[in-house]
Amino acid sequence: MTVAERTERGYLRGLEATATHGRTYYLGTRLLPADRRRGVYALYGFARMVDDIVDVPGHPDPVGGVDAIDAQLSRALRPDPTDDLSDVDEVVLALADTIARFDIPESYFTAFLASMRMDLPQSALFRSRYRTFAEIGEYMWGSAAVIGLQMLPIIGTLDPDAAREPAIALGEAFQLTNFIRDIGEDLDRDRIYLPTDELASFGVDEAMLFEARRTGVTPPEVRRALAHCIAVTRARYRDAEPGIALIDPRSRPGIRAAFELYRDILDRIEAVDHQILDHRVVVPNRRRARRALGALITRR
Repeated sequence: MTVAERTERGYLRGLEATATHGRTYYLGTRLLPADRRRGVYALYGFARMVDDIVDVPGHPDPVGGVDAIDAQLSRALRPDPTDDLSDVDEVVLALADTIARFDIPESYFTAFLASMRMDLPQSALFRSRYRTFAEIGEYMWGSAAVIGLQMLPIIGTLDPDAAREPAIALGEAFQLTNFIRDIGEDLDRDRIYLPTDELASFGVDEAMLFEARRTGVTPPEVRRALAHCIAVTRARYRDAEPGIALIDPRSRPGIRAAFELYRDILDRIEAVDHQILDHRVVVPNRRRARRALGALITRR
């Protein structure tokens, strides 16, 4: 099989990963132009592949696995005529093709992999707790902010410089939404991605969180702390929203839909009075469809 054929298979795997694991994200991508959509699938497929190494139990050498992907990407971006790239993963080939097509800075992927190493207990960069939003921001630079920046060349913008900060804000808003929604699952992995100092200011400590996860009963202190974290996250959505008008009109409905769908997760958390330690909230399919249709019709 040629490199080109394997690259196409990598794009297909990215599409499958997006449809399977990122349902909210996937619905937004379906509203993008076809030529842009492939690039987004390549980004998601790569991120998911690394995430599986980092978060799925049982990998024999997760640090080595991330290092190997890093090395493969470097080779794919700097092809040597004597290297047939036969041992480079198809998803990495698709990503390298996307990076080249859309001229995405390689440094964004270096930052992403650095943040992924922060999730690995075997890595010198490992962290399982963050005291402040500023500390979480260091992690989110690679795990979220650069994801927004990676997207900009693919979806297209009317003013790349002006779109930069809103793109960072949107990446962080999505990530913070995930942190809040997944707090219970993260506790199962002994991770807390909400700032412990902020939680403590509401009278919440680790023991209280773990007990709420075990019993399914969320104390009022935890509910108030989560409400505060949601308020911080909503502020990042407000920072991001003006950037939607700066996106290429052909891509705008997809980004608007993703924006609305992710923000709806916060509405769902509030609707159950922040009692989410024992289950993961989801946006109903009918609401997803309404959001997507509304974004497509308004094309804002």
